[in-house]
Amino acid sequence: MKLDWNELGTPRADRADGEWVEISGFATTLLPATKSAYFHLTAEPGCCPGCVPANPLAVIEVFAKRPIDLPLGSLRLRGRLAVCDDELGWRYQLKGAERKGWTRRRLLRATPLIALPMPALAQPMDGLAVDMHSHAGNVIDASFGRGSFSPVAEPMRQGSVSAICLAIVADALIIQRMDGRLRPIRSPAFGEVYRYSQVAFAKLHALAGEQRMPLLRTAADLRGAHSSVPSIIVASEGADFLEGKIERLAEAYQRWALRHLQLTHFTPNALGDIQTEPAVNGGLTAFGAEVVRQCNQMGIVVDVAHGTYELVKKVAAATRKPLVLSHTSLTEQPRAWTRLITPDHAKAVASTGGVIGIWPNLEFFSNYKAFADGFARMVDVVGIDHVGLGTDQLGIFAGSTMPSYANLSQLVAALGARYTPEETAKLLGGNYRRVFEASLS
Repeated sequence: MKLDWNELGTPRADRADGEWVEISGFATTLLPATKSAYFHLTAEPGCCPGCVPANPLAVIEVFAKRPIDLPLGSLRLRGRLAVCDDELGWRYQLKGAERKGWTRRRLLRATPLIALPMPALAQPMDGLAVDMHSHAGNVIDASFGRGSFSPVAEPMRQGSVSAICLAIVADALIIQRMDGRLRPIRSPAFGEVYRYSQVAFAKLHALAGEQRMPLLRTAADLRGAHSSVPSIIVASEGADFLEGKIERLAEAYQRWALRHLQLTHFTPNALGDIQTEPAVNGGLTAFGAEVVRQCNQMGIVVDVAHGTYELVKKVAAATRKPLVLSHTSLTEQPRAWTRLITPDHAKAVASTGGVIGIWPNLEFFSNYKAFADGFARMVDVVGIDHVGLGTDQLGIFAGSTMPSYANLSQLVAALGARYTPEETAKLLGGNYRRVFEASLS
C-alpha cells in the first residue's frame, strides 16, 4: 500500500503494522553519508546531518535490506512497516527497506519524459516557479505553540521555486474536522480571531527571518524573485480577522506586508458564502464588495478560493483587477460541499484575466501524470493563460501528490510531455506573476 505522511498517526497507518508499504521522503543520516543501511526518513529535507523532527509522527526510522544510495532530493522506499512504542520514542519503523527505482516497465512508460531535453527535466523555468497557496514551514502549528518551523527555503531552492504565497489561516481557532470536512465548531468572540491572526502573522514573519526569506511587497520584488533566494508573498486564508472593520485591511497591508487575501475559508464570514456550508448571503455581501474594491486600490491580490459560484460571479463583477482561485481542480459533477469547481465557475475567474491553481490532492491525483492531467483538463476549459499551481502544502488532509517543493521537477517533466517549455513556465508561475503585477500596479 502507498502511505502518505499526513496519514502517520491515523488508524489507517497503524493498521498497516507488518504490511509492505511505499512512502517517499528525504533521508537524514547521523553523520554525512552518500550510502547507508540505517537512516531517518522525513517529509521534508533536514537542515543538517543528524537533525530530525522531535515529533515522532514526522519521522520514520529506516532499516534497509542493504546500503542504499542517498540522493540529495527525495527517494521512494518500500519496506515492512512496524508500529512501535520503543524507549527511544520511535513510533514508526520501515524494515527490510529497498529503494523503489526504475523498472523496465516504468522506463518504457516514461519514454516521452525521457525524450525531453535535460533542462526541462532539471531546473524548471530557470528558478521562476511560484506556488499560489501554501502552509509550508509548519506555520499553523507554530501559531498554536505546537512545534518549530520546518525547512521551506532549502526545498524551494532544490525545486527551483522562487516564491510562495504563504498563508495564515484566519479561522484556525474555530474549525475542526467533522462530517468529512472542516467546519466551524463555534462562533468566536469579537476580537478573538483578530488577536489570533496577529500571532499567526508574527509567526510567519519569524519564519521568514529565521530562514532568510525576503517578503515581496511590490510587483518589482516578484519580477526580481529567483529560487536562489526563495521569497514569501504574505497571504491570509480567510479575511475573518477584519471582523467587519475595513481599516484592518490597511493595517495588515502596512504592518504585515499582506499582499494576497483569500476572502473566505471554512467559516461563513462577513464577506460572503462558502462552498462547504449552506449559503446565506446570496454570494458576496456589501462588505465583501467593499473589501474587493479596497484590495484593488491598495494592491492586494484577491483570492476567491472556497467561495461559492455566486460569490465568484459577484466578485468578478466588482473587481477591476484579475482574480485568483488559488487551490482547486475541475469537476463536471460536483457533489455536496465539494471544494472542486465546475467549468462555469472556472470561466468566471478566467473572465477577469485571472488564474486558477491546481491542487495536488492525493484523493484526485495519485501520481504526477495524473496531476498533469488535472492541469490539462483545466487548460481545456479556460486556456493556458489562466491556470497555475496551488499546492496547499501541509494543508491537504488526504495527502499531497507533491509533498515537497524539491519534487517540482517531476511535475515539470509530466507537464513537459504535453506542453512547450514556454507553456509550462506559464502554468508554474508565469500566469500568477502576471496577475500579481496587475494587482499591485
